[in-house]
Amino acid sequence: MSDRNGPLRIAAAVLPLALVAACSSLSGDDEEDERSLVVGTTSAPTSLDPAAAWDGSWELYRNVFQTLLTIPKTGSMPQPDAARKCAFTDTRSQVYRCTLREGLKFSSGNELDAEAVKHAFDRTRTLNAKSGPSSLLSSLDKVETRGKRTVVFHLRKSDATFPFVLSTPAASLVDPEAYPAARLRTEGSVVGSGPYVLESYDEGERAVLNKNEDYRGAAELKNDSVTIRYFERSSKMVGELKAGRVDITYRGLTPKQITSFQDAETEAENDIELSEMAGSEIHYLVFNPRDPQARNPAVREAIARLIDRKALVRAVYDRTADPLYSMVPTGIAGHTNAFFNMYGEPDKRKARAVLARAGIREKVKLTLWYTTDRYGEATAREFAEIKRQLNASGLFDITVKGRSWGTFQEGYLDGDYPVFGRGWSADFPDADNYIAPFVGRNNAVGTPYVNPTLTERLLPRSRKQSDRAVAGRSFASAQRIIADDVRLLPLWQGRVYIASHKEIAGVEWALDPSVIMRVWELHKKSSW
Repeated sequence: MSDRNGPLRIAAAVLPLALVAACSSLSGDDEEDERSLVVGTTSAPTSLDPAAAWDGSWELYRNVFQTLLTIPKTGSMPQPDAARKCAFTDTRSQVYRCTLREGLKFSSGNELDAEAVKHAFDRTRTLNAKSGPSSLLSSLDKVETRGKRTVVFHLRKSDATFPFVLSTPAASLVDPEAYPAARLRTEGSVVGSGPYVLESYDEGERAVLNKNEDYRGAAELKNDSVTIRYFERSSKMVGELKAGRVDITYRGLTPKQITSFQDAETEAENDIELSEMAGSEIHYLVFNPRDPQARNPAVREAIARLIDRKALVRAVYDRTADPLYSMVPTGIAGHTNAFFNMYGEPDKRKARAVLARAGIREKVKLTLWYTTDRYGEATAREFAEIKRQLNASGLFDITVKGRSWGTFQEGYLDGDYPVFGRGWSADFPDADNYIAPFVGRNNAVGTPYVNPTLTERLLPRSRKQSDRAVAGRSFASAQRIIADDVRLLPLWQGRVYIASHKEIAGVEWALDPSVIMRVWELHKKSSW
């Protein structure tokens, strides 16, 4: 997920997310409150149209839209959701067939049939929104329908990861009547077939989700309604949690808040508990090849030889994150410490020598950009620490600038920033999703990264291998190339922390492999 966002058994960062709560359909006020929840996050959707966003918006999409497949809470392989069954029908992993469940319909009352499925995929690819997920569907050649309930996907090349793609919000199913083929939807509402209906939405403030009585799929809802409250500041969100107006917070907790909750857990009267969970989020720098300094390999290598990740996570994240030496995080099959293997510990002498060989003897002036309101309040301190480290070497003259997410996103997609920071939670639990989205001419970060060995040899080879452990050899080679190029510079991976009142149950099942919250798993212990 772009910022998103992905999978698995890894420590991921503490980013903005959110979900949940209020209004229920039960009659009594007390009973109604018992079946409702409020979740807080610092990550508001950028769009309500799944063709338009490949970021934290997926956290809402997961709960209001349906996909053909889903990752179950007890496994890591895709299982049917809107589909009754799906499978490759050839030996080359190029033809994938799905048969829909009976009785599916959208919240509009319109039927969800094979034509609606085809429309959703064709629409996302045709619109090709700059900030949308169309590149995640790049292996798709065409979609065919056979009758009312059968859909056949023809792939351009072998792609054993395609079932995972179908489980992501990039494959959200939308009503053709409400989502025109030729334009993005701008209405402040959603027409889906997921576990919840979006009852109301106040942009940047809250989303009210009510149980979808017509839902037919794999999710088993353990509450009747959820209110997701969006906060600009973590301090406000935590204040509302402590005041009892929020039941659970997911993304956006700062390291200081996390350690505060950890210290308070020893107090018997404390009503809030902190859960540390496996995640998949990484943070990294992107170098823009359009910038004369950032496109210089010597400049990039010098930065790679200077960044002290251990000091960064110690000073800024108070050990709630871990140093990361690859775009593929620890815990994902195929991970290697490629950057450490290539550059070792920070070394000013070696960095100076790299620049000298390139004829650079003056301080390199660079501006580093970050978003001020997407990844929590620690991001500003993170970039201040990176600036301090690079400037302390005497080799760089670094300026740091921040922008709100909307402006920041427009800027990096337009190629305005020489170097900028991003976070990523993978869309599905596979090393492919930590490499493929960032390479090629059109990628998730808007900066072309052309390397034929990656895009034409290693990634295609890995996608032919249904045994993903075997595919790890291709991913190891890819990580070495990325480390050598330093077009992307991994910084850290965090751990996912969820703060909730002790009466909230289901937290351990609430995160999918992409570290997106499935709010239907949450409930109050007294209501179940």
